[in-house]
Amino acid sequence: MNIDSLDVRLITLLCTDTGISVIESARRLGVARATVQSRLDKLRASGVISSEAPSIDPSALGFVLRTFCTIQVRQDVSHTTIAEGLARIPEITELHTITGDFDMMASFVSRSTIDLQRVLDLISNTDGVIRVSTRIALATHFTNRTLPLVHSAPQSSSAPSA
Repeated sequence: MNIDSLDVRLITLLCTDTGISVIESARRLGVARATVQSRLDKLRASGVISSEAPSIDPSALGFVLRTFCTIQVRQDVSHTTIAEGLARIPEITELHTITGDFDMMASFVSRSTIDLQRVLDLISNTDGVIRVSTRIALATHFTNRTLPLVHSAPQSSSAPSA
């Protein structure tokens, strides 16, 4: 979807001032309320704005360790079936099918190293999982960093296709 500078300004405003009303957005952007509402409707319908759910910080809930793991799976079990099994583990926050030596990659949280072992055991014992390799995050510098993409979208959408 092509977005223009007004879309960029609107998305930036929504990201920097979460919970802002349509009326206040229109006032700050210097456009009519109906313009903001139609732009929001378009951005939601196209999937550019995919959620308005609150951003939850797992560490604030006591899940202070973030771990990334790659998962090797049996080739006779579908990734969908494995994903359904892994979805039963609430600590897993992301799961992707990937290329390379491993088949899937997950991000999960835990409360301590003892809890980390418990979650790893749950992952390892999921039907179809052969092997798990982990890396613990020591620091998080940013997550869900999409606003720079929004700012570059008007330029990149006008670039010629290869």
